[in-house]
Amino acid sequence: MPGVFDAVGADFARFWTERRICLLATVGRDGTPHLVAVGVTVDLPAGLARVIARRGSQKIRNVLAAGTGGARVAVTGIDGTRWSTLQGRGIVRADPAAVAEAERRYARRYRTPRPHPERVVLEIVVDRMLGSVR
Repeated sequence: MPGVFDAVGADFARFWTERRICLLATVGRDGTPHLVAVGVTVDLPAGLARVIARRGSQKIRNVLAAGTGGARVAVTGIDGTRWSTLQGRGIVRADPAAVAEAERRYARRYRTPRPHPERVVLEIVVDRMLGSVR
């Protein structure tokens, strides 16, 4: 089965490695959208986007409230008129290996994150892409 990122070009890969703040959209318990600025890393071979966060943050609570199967989420990067949105199922991972991998990727795109004892990673299994960047 082909991966969601199989047909993307060099511009897409560059867009998702350049340093930029992105927006993460989750859905709150009352059904309203919750948008927050985040750092996002994209793993093209694995078909994943990752966001590191504190376990008690609203975005993580929103995803956990959906149950063990995770929740539909979206992340968007914007650069002037260029933009890209990645949608998929977000799953919260707390295991040390997953968190360490997310921190390593975050450090490469942004900066080394400060240690935090409540750190988790929101792994997004990307199944849909929108935008002007391909």
